[in-house]
Amino acid sequence: MSNSPKSKQNENLKMAGRLTDIMYIAMFTAITAVFAQICIPFQIPFTLQTLAIFISGAMLGWKRGTISILIYILLAAVGVPVLAGLKGGVDKIFGVTGGYILGFILTALIVGGITEFFGKSIPSLIISMTIGLMACYILGTVWYCIFANVDFISALLLCVVPFLLADAAKIAVAVILVRRLDKVISL
Repeated sequence: MSNSPKSKQNENLKMAGRLTDIMYIAMFTAITAVFAQICIPFQIPFTLQTLAIFISGAMLGWKRGTISILIYILLAAVGVPVLAGLKGGVDKIFGVTGGYILGFILTALIVGGITEFFGKSIPSLIISMTIGLMACYILGTVWYCIFANVDFISALLLCVVPFLLADAAKIAVAVILVRRLDKVISL
């Protein structure tokens, strides 16, 4: 019975859906790697990675968006130069600023989860991206405090405060892009 034309058609549709998912996940992994190279060097580099992560989570949803970022981080961990400044390696993932990189997973998960549940309205996108960014900041800053042996306020002043305005701008750009892309592309 499983060889019926209807059954084969359902199997083909499921396979096409999986291949489409793989394609979008790979595409957003690549976009994140490219956006990481748009970089202004600093103690913690200013890049467009978080912009790509906001868009990935919002467009792909929590599951595919998070998988995309996990693959990005795994590529970096095995030495593929996808991080800012064409860097990679496990030492970068687990180094002094590695908490921010690992925080990208939380960002994608939170943005994707909130937008899947509440939709892609402007307030939903702003709130999801702000909460996702705060989760990344918290994990990264606590990690930095431990590895750099500095107090929390010093870490915030060095690793978060200089990036607040730029990250707010990235959220604004991401909201605009997601709203426009969502009208054109059904992911």
